[in-house]
Amino acid sequence: MVTIYDIAEKANVSAMTVSRVINNTGRISEKTRAKVKKVMEELNYVPNQMARSLVLQQTRSLFLLITDITNPFYTTLSRGAEDGATKNGYRLLFGNSDESLEKEADYMNTILTTRVDGVLIAPAGDPSLPHLESLQRHNIPFVLLDREVPGVECDIVLGDSKEGARQLVNHLAKQGHRRIAMVNGSDTISSARLRLEGYKEALILNGLTYDERIVFETSYGPRTDLSEMEAWLDSLEPLPTAVVAGNNVLAIEAIRLLRKRNMRIPEDISIVCFDDFGPYSEVDPFMTVAAQQAYQFGYLGMQMLIDRIQNKEEAGPWKKIVLPAELIIRRSVSTL
Repeated sequence: MVTIYDIAEKANVSAMTVSRVINNTGRISEKTRAKVKKVMEELNYVPNQMARSLVLQQTRSLFLLITDITNPFYTTLSRGAEDGATKNGYRLLFGNSDESLEKEADYMNTILTTRVDGVLIAPAGDPSLPHLESLQRHNIPFVLLDREVPGVECDIVLGDSKEGARQLVNHLAKQGHRRIAMVNGSDTISSARLRLEGYKEALILNGLTYDERIVFETSYGPRTDLSEMEAWLDSLEPLPTAVVAGNNVLAIEAIRLLRKRNMRIPEDISIVCFDDFGPYSEVDPFMTVAAQQAYQFGYLGMQMLIDRIQNKEEAGPWKKIVLPAELIIRRSVSTL
């Protein structure tokens, strides 16, 4: 194995000079730097990343923890995060919590033992507070994505959940719908709370009455047992003419149950949702959505995280970016 001492000998410089070239530290003339790099190439030298980490107190590794890899929103978000990391010379490790606090806790242990430089995280919900406090105690920078956690001050990238929900309800109301149900995520998740608030506000602005009986709360993640949602649908009399789904996964599950009842969309019932379906929406553009800028969530979040890591002393106050949702009207809504 080639060492820095082999390079130093052939380049006729000190081992310290070679170390500074490898780690890009200290003042070295461009002529010397070029000479050392040329010898490194000739000897096919591969830097020892563990040794570099000890010298620089950095691993050049970051961690992305999301809640549902099957959701196209998070798939696209992950692409943005990876592109942002690669562009800045970092490698990205990955975890998927499945909306589970237990899995999130396991990943936190992995993050702490892996010595990553920073974390991008879409938290499972408000109960994630102790996990985030653990990162703070260990001085690991992190940026929240998509969801806030009360009691935590940090950089964050959010979507405008309230306004997006208002747009969806407004569109349904303009098409003549008066009984509009909602299938939403847990109220322990900030985005779900804001979407419910936007839903309520839009009903009032359109002269409609909020009825908690036609709002169903569940998990944002994929579910194998849909019996509770099915029982809720069976209890509704009369059935709503339209449904607002809190995200695309819930929209798919609602459609499965409606089709099980031999109900056609949009002929028998209309449905809209938060988040688009990635490239799948281009194959058969069907669902009316409040589309979020998923790629920008990941890319901007990564830029904020790297800025915190590289400028710990000068990064300034916490930053909050709120990305607007875009209403995309397709064929899943009928006119009454």
